[in-house]
Amino acid sequence: MIEKNNHFDVVVIGSGPGGYAAAFRAADLEKSVALIEKDDVLGGVCLNRGCIPSKALLHISQIIEEAREFEGKGVKFNSPKIELEKVRDWKNEVVGKLNKGIAQMAKARKVQVFTGVAEFNSKNEIAIKSEDKLEMITFDNAIIATGSRSILIPSIPNDHPSVMTSKEALQLEEIPKTLLVIGGGYIGLEMATVYNSLGSQVTVVEMLDSLLPGADKDIVRLLQHKLKKDFHQIMVKSKVVAVKPNKNKTLSVKIDNNGKTITEKFDKVLVSVGRKPNTENLGLEKIGVQLTELSFIKVDEKQETNVKNIYAIGDVAGEPMLAHKATHEGKVAAEVIAGLPAAFDAKSIPAVIFTNPEIAWTGLTETEAQAKGINYKKAEFPWGASGKAIATGQSIGKTKLLFNSDNGKLLGVSIVGAHAGDIISEGALAIEMGADAKDISLTIHPHPTLSETFANAAEVFTGTVTDLYIPKRTK
Repeated sequence: MIEKNNHFDVVVIGSGPGGYAAAFRAADLEKSVALIEKDDVLGGVCLNRGCIPSKALLHISQIIEEAREFEGKGVKFNSPKIELEKVRDWKNEVVGKLNKGIAQMAKARKVQVFTGVAEFNSKNEIAIKSEDKLEMITFDNAIIATGSRSILIPSIPNDHPSVMTSKEALQLEEIPKTLLVIGGGYIGLEMATVYNSLGSQVTVVEMLDSLLPGADKDIVRLLQHKLKKDFHQIMVKSKVVAVKPNKNKTLSVKIDNNGKTITEKFDKVLVSVGRKPNTENLGLEKIGVQLTELSFIKVDEKQETNVKNIYAIGDVAGEPMLAHKATHEGKVAAEVIAGLPAAFDAKSIPAVIFTNPEIAWTGLTETEAQAKGINYKKAEFPWGASGKAIATGQSIGKTKLLFNSDNGKLLGVSIVGAHAGDIISEGALAIEMGADAKDISLTIHPHPTLSETFANAAEVFTGTVTDLYIPKRTK
């Protein structure tokens, strides 16, 4: 059965953080909007199978770890009793509450929601296929926000029940006695942290010589040192050669560990080696939308593709694949369509890894500065000198700032430590505002807080720090 529906000013494909932000901003700008989602609920991967459920579980992980740490400080708790069904119910309750909120906001804005798989028939018509019907809608402008999915390793039996991606891992069906995490990126380490705190013996395998490629190694080193104590083992410069299923549902895994081949058995294997954009089966070839070699959609600073009324945002529009970047791009696309002078020109996009301790960075990393030959000076403040960090037992950490060698303007911020993800926003704002070291050091920060380490690091640069003693260099 084919149904033809009304014409819309804007059609948005995908209801993740970028998609619903684009739809809602366009509606607020008095455009008629259709929002197409292949799942039965709104929110996309981030809300339903990514950012939100993982952070709910990481919150539990943090509470368990803090309780254990305080045993040596005179406060002892009984060992936690994990009631997995209740944990899942709570996690699903969090997700469901946010699902409901997005649906209510869509209704309030008169955004018409369609459930089904979208495919372009032309640059002004889309077909929406669901189980029981085929709908056709026409539009003036379309915003593609279809997100990304986990990359699978062809040599691994991905259909085996003991092999998981982040989607299955977040369903939390069971807590395996032994878990292998393939990939030392942010998704792998966050899920490893969750399962370790819930009782799994975790092994991480990473091909490169350090965890979290993209972050500076000196920042990662503090986290990696702690995780080596928490996890069963971490193997860098290593790769999985083969995975063989056993009769008892376990998996025998052959690993090339820095040139030495070992074989170990695991109850579960989590594959977390990256994500790829969902650009297939959209009919993009019918309308001539150009893709990159890695299948991302090519866009300009207005999020517009080479087809003038088609826009793309979020993971499908390129790295970094981050929800907050998608949200910003969604608003830009909607405003451009509405005729406003908008463009994506952010000076920095913060990234956060919600491990314990957290890692966050924004702007230029030291690794990037060295690779690009950019002249910079850095200043660091160790959290071992922070009153708040010491008082709360969170002194593993540091705040590092990079400044322009010529004018002292802030170029980049990297933080490792508790709540680094909250503190990094100040760094992003400072970079966007063009702040220099004096602006930061002369801004009064509350004491005692972890955020004052940001000002302390700037004081190290200006030579005004009093919470550290730094001997003056002799001429």
